[in-house]
Amino acid sequence: MSTPSQPAAARSAITGSERSPLAGASAGAPVDAAQDVSVSVYLRPAQPITPELVAGQPRGSALSREEFAATYGATAQDIAKVVALAEQYGLRVVEQDPARRVVVLCGGADAINQAFGVSLVTFEHAGGSYRGYDGPITVPADVADVITGVHGLDDRPQAQTRLRVGLAAQPRADGGPYTPVEVAKAYDFPTASDGAGECVALVELGGGYVASDLSTFFSDNGIPEPTIVAVGVDGATNTPGGQADGEVALDIEIVGSVAPGARIAVYFAPNTDQGFIDAVTTAANDATNKPSVISISWGDSEAAWAAQSMQTMDQAFQAAALMGVTVFVASGDSGASDGATDGLSHADFPASSPHAVGCGGTTLAETGGKITSEVVWNAGGGASGGGISDVFDVPSYQTAAGVPPSANPGARVGRGVPDVAGDADPATGYEIVLGGQTQTFGGTSAVAPLWSGLMARINADLGAPGGFIHPLLYANPNAFHDITTGNNGAYAAGPGWDACTGLGSPDGELIERALHR
Repeated sequence: MSTPSQPAAARSAITGSERSPLAGASAGAPVDAAQDVSVSVYLRPAQPITPELVAGQPRGSALSREEFAATYGATAQDIAKVVALAEQYGLRVVEQDPARRVVVLCGGADAINQAFGVSLVTFEHAGGSYRGYDGPITVPADVADVITGVHGLDDRPQAQTRLRVGLAAQPRADGGPYTPVEVAKAYDFPTASDGAGECVALVELGGGYVASDLSTFFSDNGIPEPTIVAVGVDGATNTPGGQADGEVALDIEIVGSVAPGARIAVYFAPNTDQGFIDAVTTAANDATNKPSVISISWGDSEAAWAAQSMQTMDQAFQAAALMGVTVFVASGDSGASDGATDGLSHADFPASSPHAVGCGGTTLAETGGKITSEVVWNAGGGASGGGISDVFDVPSYQTAAGVPPSANPGARVGRGVPDVAGDADPATGYEIVLGGQTQTFGGTSAVAPLWSGLMARINADLGAPGGFIHPLLYANPNAFHDITTGNNGAYAAGPGWDACTGLGSPDGELIERALHR
């Protein structure tokens, strides 16, 4: 007599885990059953972390990383559920990190398919190929409630640099290019501290730096060379020789110029949603380097992200804020479209996270350390990214900012991007050394590290990390140079906050006073 088959165990979908193929991509062969696949499984915190909790944290009351892990890390019981899932499907447990709330699992594609209810295939498209799946991720129902995100099944390139290259050589004029120190002077950065005792984290999804370039740059500019360390994430390392080298050089040389006393930790990760998220959580929870600022010059339109990935990243920024870490993110270099070709306006993520400080771009002219003109950057085929989020609602700190409806059909009112701005036009950009040569770079890629260097100085001056600074920024609009001229396509600048340059470019001394409260 045959034995009746047992009903399949109930499974639940991970909210927001659905993925669709890249435009023009076609599904090819299944991923080899024996090919190892690594996934980062993110878990719920031991106690809820909410926007209200983050917004209500007074300046100077940041949790230590040890306190954060003890209060908000993943519980042993939740980790045990994921370990049991791994055992059930024959997966290896590579890492358990309660503070980051992540368990890393690895196994052959066949076992991964069964564990997460997907069918991994190779997708072919004009730019190459990637591993991915179609539809949602599912897990056994008895573990679904502890999992907030599963990242690594899809390894498509997730983000692009926000870097624009200017002319290799330009005559000096009232309009650049400038050294980072000249830009900082024009923005009246406070001079009482050089950022000593602080650490700025740079997230890089490719490329690398060459020590001789950095030595040449700092020597030529008469700046003490800062301490720079490379931190590998998910197998990535400092690997110079690629297109992203300009981004890495720009980030290091700007932060090192305006806050030479600060330690710079460069977190190299693969350019996937897993790598990006893992780099941010690694930096925020790094108890060795202890960054108080994270600078991110990578992103893509919200439409290019899976919903669960945006949720996990935003949760990582909230966690960072509770530990006193301020996150600055470039808002994009393609104006209101963010480079999309569907005729719609798009906000760039992760700049559109309500817990990141989105950094837009201007065209700056200065003489002798004084600003003579500053308008929205929209020239030379690039423009300041900005607009209205299709994902995140208007945060409390923007309720009085006059955020307009989206330019898209439906006129949604959501989180407005960017929050702040700074010089980004490559025509008025920054002199950087790369490959032994001085070149000019711009893009909102430059604005995130510029603000990060300012924040390191302020943290050092005030003796406490800033963390979630948005409410204080929006409460002090007079601390900014209001940019009222120009547009980024769908949105125009005007008095007060706008979806081109946010609150404006900084008056560093006034920003420090605002954050002292």
